[in-house]
Amino acid sequence: MGVLDWIVLGSALLFIVGYGVWKTRGSKNVDDYVRGGNDAKWWTIGLSVMATQASAITFLSTPGQAFHDGLGFVQFYFGLPLAMIFICLVFIPIYKKLKVFTAYEMLEGRFDLKTRTLTAILFLIQRGLAAGITIFAPSIILSAVLGWDLRTLNIIIGILVIIYTVSGGTKAVSVTQKQQMFIIMVGMFFAFFFILGSLPTGVSFGEALKIAGANGKLEVLDFSLDTNNRYTFWSGITGGFFLALAYFGTDQSQVQRYLSGKSVRESQLGLIFNGVFKIPMQFFILLVGAMVFVFYQYNPSPLNFNPAATQAVMESEYIGEYKALEQEHLALEQEKKMAQNAFSAALELKEYNAIEQAKQDILKINQKERTSRDTAKTLIAKANDTVETNDKDYVFIHFILDNLPTGLIGLLLAVILSAAMSSTASELNALGTITALDLYKRNKKEAKDEKHYVLATKGFTLLWGIIAICIACVANLFDNLIQLVNIIGSIFYGNVLGIFLLAFFLKFVKGNAVFTAAIVTQVIVIIGWYMDWMSYLWLNAFGCILVICLAMLIETFDNFLSKPPLKA
Repeated sequence: MGVLDWIVLGSALLFIVGYGVWKTRGSKNVDDYVRGGNDAKWWTIGLSVMATQASAITFLSTPGQAFHDGLGFVQFYFGLPLAMIFICLVFIPIYKKLKVFTAYEMLEGRFDLKTRTLTAILFLIQRGLAAGITIFAPSIILSAVLGWDLRTLNIIIGILVIIYTVSGGTKAVSVTQKQQMFIIMVGMFFAFFFILGSLPTGVSFGEALKIAGANGKLEVLDFSLDTNNRYTFWSGITGGFFLALAYFGTDQSQVQRYLSGKSVRESQLGLIFNGVFKIPMQFFILLVGAMVFVFYQYNPSPLNFNPAATQAVMESEYIGEYKALEQEHLALEQEKKMAQNAFSAALELKEYNAIEQAKQDILKINQKERTSRDTAKTLIAKANDTVETNDKDYVFIHFILDNLPTGLIGLLLAVILSAAMSSTASELNALGTITALDLYKRNKKEAKDEKHYVLATKGFTLLWGIIAICIACVANLFDNLIQLVNIIGSIFYGNVLGIFLLAFFLKFVKGNAVFTAAIVTQVIVIIGWYMDWMSYLWLNAFGCILVICLAMLIETFDNFLSKPPLKA
């Protein structure tokens, strides 16, 4: 990184923190701090909702996902527009009518205090874990750039977010997210056009798409019914629908965004904005990853994109074997480049047989490369079992650091860190609000003034910021960061969504039945995830349906037992 990169990066981050503190100073009551004074316009809500979901993980992990597995991940979002419509028609009018501060507040009136408390606790568990991951993700980036200790970076990033989130509450989160989304989209467009400009002379965008397609990276739709297949059309339209419905309809980090709307209409328009633009945005980010793949068809790439993993094996007894693998990898890259050139030539001549033969050659070389990379991961694990061998999340950052010009590197790092800060800020804001209002205030016997609860909310936000930093310090890459966050959500979201649907539509079901069903369902879903009964996306629908069915059965059984016996 050059001086210009540091200036761009530092200026962007300091502006966001400073602007958030200055713009929202002086919240005097809970309504201002939690709901931002209920004066947000639809475009602020829409951008805030998108920025909350689009964490650093989106811009760090998604291109790597496309690099390895193609564009099929976009199917995960197919259920989102349907969920937005449902939330606009059902959830928003109810929340606005009841004038609630939190999504779980209405559950007490519909059921009882223990159901409200249980649902709030389920949210705190899953969102607290996710907040730690969203801090951990950008720490990986700066760790690779600066060689700094991950824990030190977790603390620095966490403190930056805590400063303006604690200071300004919901409004601070919303007003900063507009600037963050601008930086994010400008940076990604610059990266996309730079990649296209860096391809060999004669390789147009259209030909780059054909090269990506020949390598299986443009297979968007999968209509298979295999429930163990993570990303299919059906898992997206069903499991993705339930996940989006639960996330946007019941997760306080999102609900708090549109509760700040000036009216029902402004909140609805904000969510519709998200439903319309989210899939194209996600598709574009995946397409950037596919273009990175094409770039590396013509340019050298490391055997493993994680520099710490490479360093670990190079300092071990397996250095000889690893170097031999690297030589094989270099030879494969030359073969790959020749095969891609042959494919391009066949395309230009429009010779069908030559095109098909070139495709087969490319696929064979890529299979050899995957085998070589897997062998490298095995050696790295033998050299140091604490080093992360999975390098999906390092692909895009490696491309940024090694290929982008000075200034643009700083901008792309600002993109990823801005996304991390926006998402983490929303999560901490929601965690502090739920803890203060659903647990602390509701269970506190003596009455306190507005100032006390504003300070309490700030205090709990700070506490959750510290907890998130601690979680980030013990986090692990798992399979892929973006999948890890979605897995955490899927374990809890279905159950919570089922509770809300029971509250809205099944009036005969009472609090005791829902409370018992929710506890049983959560245990079963966790067991199902641990035993790998199904792909994590299906857990959302499974948990939702299970809690509804169990609650209905328990309520029916209780009603049967409570009926007086018939007289003879």
